Amino acid sequence: MKNSILAAFITASLLLLSGCSSNSPSAPNAEKEPPAPAPAADAAIPAEAGYEDGVVTRVASLSGPTSMGLSLLMSSENEHYDFQIYTAANEIVPLLAKGEADAALIPANLAANVYQQTNGAVKVVNINTLGVLEVVAPESQTIDSISDLQGKTVLLAATGKGATPEYAVRTLLQAAGVNDVTLDFSNPEPANVLAALSSNPETIAILPQPFATVAVQQNESLALKLSLSSEWERLMNDGSQLVTGVTVVSSDFLATHPAAAAQFILDQAASVDAVNADPKAAGEAIEALGIVKAPIAEKAIPRCNLVCITGEEMQQSLESYLSTLHAFDPAIIGGEMPDENFYQK
Repeated sequence: MKNSILAAFITASLLLLSGCSSNSPSAPNAEKEPPAPAPAADAAIPAEAGYEDGVVTRVASLSGPTSMGLSLLMSSENEHYDFQIYTAANEIVPLLAKGEADAALIPANLAANVYQQTNGAVKVVNINTLGVLEVVAPESQTIDSISDLQGKTVLLAATGKGATPEYAVRTLLQAAGVNDVTLDFSNPEPANVLAALSSNPETIAILPQPFATVAVQQNESLALKLSLSSEWERLMNDGSQLVTGVTVVSSDFLATHPAAAAQFILDQAASVDAVNADPKAAGEAIEALGIVKAPIAEKAIPRCNLVCITGEEMQQSLESYLSTLHAFDPAIIGGEMPDENFYQK
C-alpha cells in the first residue's frame, strides 16, 4: 500500500506547479451533490520554497476531514515532517501557544481566537476544508432546501449549542426566512445522533462528514438530503463560503524558516489533489491513520470539500465567513475581527 500511496503523492506533486488546488471529484449521481469548490486563487508561494537541512516541520491536525486531506502526505514517510493527529481542538491550542507545533489544521473560528489570544503568534495560510455539514433524513422525506425543514425538529451533531455549526445553520435559516425549526442539541455527539437515526425512522439530523456517510451506510432507509455548502452558496450574497477548517503556521516559523513553510503549503496542496483524485488509495491511508474505515472514507471524500485555497480568495472567503459568525456572537472568533496581518498571502 505504501508504494501506491507514495506514487499517488509524487504524481500530484509533479502536477502541482504552484499554489493550492481545490478541485474535487463529483459526488455519486444517486445523491444530491455538494457544490464543487471554487478554483483557488493563484498562491504567492515564495521562490525559496524547499526543504531546509535539519528542519522538521511539526504539524498538528484533528481527526476528521482536515486530516483526511493530509493523509497521503502523512503516509508518504517524508522525513521533513512530524505529524500528530488529535481528537479535540483544545489539545492543539496549547501546542501553538507554547511553540510546540509549527503548523496546525484547526477550525476557522478557533484560528481567529488563537490569533487574538497570542497577539498574532500564528497566521492563516490556507482554507483546507469547506462545508462538511449535511442533512440526513429518511429517503421518503422531501428535503430539497433549508426551507423544507420548516416546522421540524432537527438533531444537530456538533460540539453543542453555541458552536459554529449552530451559527451556520441559524444563518441559513434566517437567510431563507425560516423561523419554525427546533434544533435539538440534547445529545450532540455524532455517535449518539447516529443511534437516534437508527432507532427512530422519522428522525432528521445534521451531521458532519464522514459521519453523514456512516449514517446512510448503516441504514439504507436514510439518505443524504442536502449539503449546507450548497445552501450557503445559494442563499448568501457576501462572497463567503461555508468554511470548516484552515491551516495556521507559527509566525516565528514563517519568519525563521520561510522555505520550509512554503514547501509545506505546496506539499499539503499536492496531498489534497491526490486524495481527491484517488479516494480509494486515500481511504486506505486514512484507515491506517485510524481516522475512519477505508470504505467510508472512499465514499465520504467527494463530499468533504477538501481544498487548499490561498491568497486573496482565501482572505475574501474567510473574512466574510468570520464576519457572519461575529454578527451572531463576537466571542466565537475572539471578540473582534482579526486584522490584515492574520492572513499570510
